[in-house]
Amino acid sequence: MIPGGGQPNMQQLLQQAQKMQQDLQRAQEELANTEVEGQAGGGLVKATVTGAGELRALRIDPKAVDPEDTETLADLVVAAVQAANENAQNLQQQKLGPLAQGLGGGSGIPGLPF
Repeated sequence: MIPGGGQPNMQQLLQQAQKMQQDLQRAQEELANTEVEGQAGGGLVKATVTGAGELRALRIDPKAVDPEDTETLADLVVAAVQAANENAQNLQQQKLGPLAQGLGGGSGIPGLPF
């Protein structure tokens, strides 16, 4: 119900929607440029991803390399990348969560990961 029985101001609603869209786009751009890190094996393997989840770097300490046991190294790499992606998802929630709520709630909004 609109106070005073008037109709909603469509121009104002459109301006609010446009501002929210701009804020969302700005937050997505910021995520794409922000790097977060995940690590495994006490820091022997470190993965760097963007806030959008793109793998940017992988650093492996020479101490983690055992030619007789490449399986453990592979496990450390996977764990580090998973940790980095979890950090990226947390960053997405921090940056995009409030914007999604402003758009009427998180679930069901195309293009948003939550």
